[in-house]
Parts: sequence; C-alpha cells; structure tokens
Amino acid sequence: MNTVKTVRELRAAVARARSEGKRIGFVPTMGNLHSGHVALVTKATQRVDFVVASIFVNPLQFGAGEDLDKYPRTLAADQEKLLQAGCHLLFAPTVEEMYPDGIVGQTRVSVPQLSEGLCGASRPGHFEGVATVVTKLFNMVQPDLAIFGQKDFQQLAVIRALVHDLNMPIQIIGEPTVRAADGLALSSRNGFLSEEQRAVAPVVYRGLSQISDAIKQGERDFPAVISAQIKQLEAAGLRPDYLEIRHAQTLRPATPEDRDLVILVAAFLGTTRLIDNLHLNLDATA
Repeated sequence: MNTVKTVRELRAAVARARSEGKRIGFVPTMGNLHSGHVALVTKATQRVDFVVASIFVNPLQFGAGEDLDKYPRTLAADQEKLLQAGCHLLFAPTVEEMYPDGIVGQTRVSVPQLSEGLCGASRPGHFEGVATVVTKLFNMVQPDLAIFGQKDFQQLAVIRALVHDLNMPIQIIGEPTVRAADGLALSSRNGFLSEEQRAVAPVVYRGLSQISDAIKQGERDFPAVISAQIKQLEAAGLRPDYLEIRHAQTLRPATPEDRDLVILVAAFLGTTRLIDNLHLNLDATA
C-alpha cells in the first residue's frame, strides 16, 4: 500500500490504476480506524480492483467547541490496519493541501432538507462541511464506487443526495453498522468514554431495539414510545440530544402509515456525543 499526501500524487496513482483497466473504490475516513472502517475497506476489495482510502480530519465539519483539536490522530496504526485490509492507496493530506486558500472563502456544497434537523440542528454547518469535503474528495479520486457506514445515517442520506443532484457517476454503498458484542456502535469517539461510561453506553442501542420491537408489535403512538425511552436514557445517566422516528428515505417525521422507518438517536454520555440508528422496514419484516 502506498501513502500519498498531495492531490497530484493521488491523481497520478489513480490514473495508473485506471489505465490498467481497474475499477476504483473509495473509502473516506477521518482516521483513528476501528473494525467498522476495516469492514468498509474489506467490502471495497470485494467489489473493485483498486481501493483508495483517505484519512483527513476535516475542520470544516467541526463547530465551535467541538473536539477538532482532541480528535485522535493515529496514522501509523491506521496504515497498518488499511494494509491488512487490502487497501492499495492511502491519501492522507494536510489541511493546507485540502484547503490551499484557507477555509473562510472556500466554496461550500449545501444539501437542503436532508441536512436539516437531527444532527443538522445540533451541529449547524456540519453537513455543509461534510458535503463540501466529500465533493472535493470525489473530484480528486473520481471513484466508480464509494462505501460509507450506516451508523451516520443522515450523513449517508446527504451524500446520496449530493451525488444524485450533482450528476456524479459514483455508486454509493451503505454498509451495516459494526457493533461491539454488547451492541454499542463502533466509533472513534468511544475512546473518550471512561470505563464506567463504556459500561453504560450500550443502553443506547438497547433503547433503539426496544422501540423497534414495540413498532413491530403494532405500536403506532410514536410520541409515547419516544418519551418513555428518553426517560430510560436519562435514568441511565445520558443526556439525549434527540430521539426520533423518521421515514428512512426522506428523513421526514414518520407517520403511523409509514412502513420504511429509521429510529435515530444522539445522546451525551459525559462530554461524549454518541449517535446510533436502527432501520426498520415493516414490509421486509412482515
């Protein structure tokens, strides 16, 4: 696996692979890789001939007071994991390489509606930062397909929309969330949890599962189900940011008649913000 740090080197390496008739797959990350990231790279190796991964902690998607400075940077360990997973090329640019003219005057990409509410309400500008950097990376790599985890469900919806709306010839694949044995969704931010907090954290996924089970059993009073579950999260010591049931395709608030649902949650455990979701297609489970 080669590691490059400039757009020029990246494009040259991808051009060589494409000249050899290889299909290009892309897995963008912010580093501090865990088994969930590795699963995305492994899936890419099964679908294409040449896999590119990127590691870039994007300042444009971090708001004031968020954890940009303390976000873990573990390049050497990440390189080893990518190598073992079968990655062919790692793009690890600096902020200056990605934003040579600075970020203040940087052209932005905005995806309305899907970016609003949920994490978009709690983190103003976050999805504009995500959409902008992903668009830049897609233009740099020009992959045939790109793979993202479904843990960031709203982010995946935003990326699907921008690819569709901007006519990018890229297939977007969403891979199921990888979880620890106790159900906690793997996340780089889990490393911020104390031992005691880590023991409590699985209550987030258990809550999603309880809501899903209730809906499968016919419960359609969504506000009541949500209210009861928020109380359980608070009793466990979490501070819920949001807990909502949405239509899985449009992300609009779900109605009792909807069949394709997603339950989404964000909650603080100490200073760590945990997010998770559970997709529930009632037609598929009927």
